[in-house]
Order: sequence, then C-alpha cells, then structure tokens
Amino acid sequence: MLPDILEKARTVLTAPGDFYRHMPKSGGFVEPIIFMIVMAAVGAIILITFGFMGLGAMSALGVGIGSLIFMPIMAVIGSFIGGAVMFVIWKLMGTQEPFEVAYRCVAYASAIYPIVALIGLVPYIGSIVGVAWGMYLMFIATKEVHQLNEKTASMVFGILGVLLIISNISSEMAARRMSTEFEKMGPAMEKIQNMEPEEAGKMVGEFLKGLEKAQKEKSASE
Repeated sequence: MLPDILEKARTVLTAPGDFYRHMPKSGGFVEPIIFMIVMAAVGAIILITFGFMGLGAMSALGVGIGSLIFMPIMAVIGSFIGGAVMFVIWKLMGTQEPFEVAYRCVAYASAIYPIVALIGLVPYIGSIVGVAWGMYLMFIATKEVHQLNEKTASMVFGILGVLLIISNISSEMAARRMSTEFEKMGPAMEKIQNMEPEEAGKMVGEFLKGLEKAQKEKSASE
C-alpha cells in the first residue's frame, strides 16, 4: 500500500494533470483518507523534527510528539470541510459530479503537505506556497475531473487564493506576536519574584495588555 501511496503523491506533485485526468471517481472514502493521513503524518514528522531543533513554528508553540496523532486527525476533519466547500463551488460552476469526487480531489491534493511543511520553515512563505499550490491543484481538478470552463476556473481560484493568502498571513503575523508575548513571560516571572508587589503588579498588567492586543489582532485577521 505504501508504494502505491508514494507513487500517487509523486504523480500529484510532478504531473497533476495526468493524475486528476485518470483519478478514479468512485471506490469509497477509505483510500483517499488513508492517503491524506500518511501525507499529514509525514508533514507532522517534519515539523516535529525541526521543532526539536528550535526551527519553525512548532518550537514556538511548544507542540510535541502528540501532534503526530493530532495533525492527521485534524487533516481528515479539514478534508471533509474542504471537500464540502469545493463541492458547493463546483456545483455553482456547473459540475454534475457527486460529493465523493470533490472529496477525492481535495484529499489527494494533500500530497503537497510534506513539501509545504519544509517550505514553512521560512516565515510566511509556507502559507503563500501552500495556498497557491493548493488552488492550482483545484484548478487542474476543475479542468480534468469536472470538465468545467478553464477561464472561469482560473478566475474563481485566483480570487479565492488571494483572499486565503491574505487571511493566512494576517493570522500568522498575529500568532507570532502572541508567541513573542508568551516567550517574554519566562524571564518576566523570574523578575517578578524579586520585585515589590506594586512593581510586580505593573509588569503583569503590561504583559496582559500585550497579550490582549495580540489576541485582538488575531481575531480581527480571522
């Protein structure tokens, strides 16, 4: 099974047109779900590895080995949400294909997860590349699987891609600010122990204000 999964991933990455042109439109959800779980697990391993090295967002968020289980589960849940969204979009564009086909298109696009995880070590680049690549694959799927108008597809996924990139960058900026506030908390707590009560209260108040500001910025970006 693993060689087949790896071969599918290679084809999605190197020849997406061929992959989606010959992608089976039926067969159930088990196969694409397993494919997505493997891709998400590989991506999680990459993030965890670099996190232990102090690189990437994983170290800043303090996420550990548990993410190896958590991330694939969230990927599967997200794939059904993404599949539902794409199903609606493709229906509005005129497709006659059922939900299973939409889900398969989304699930197999997860082949980019490991690559995006590596690129994501560079701040903001991972978000941009991940969204742009994902929208490109959905554009290819629109042409090859759903046989819909190419010009309409390029416009729809181009606009959607720009909106998602702006949203992701804004969220990442807010998350990094919040992470910075938490990192400041360690040294601050050591100082508080040696401070007078009034000074300690003032420092805690300033920290909470900074944390509240970061949280508001993150909420606004969402």
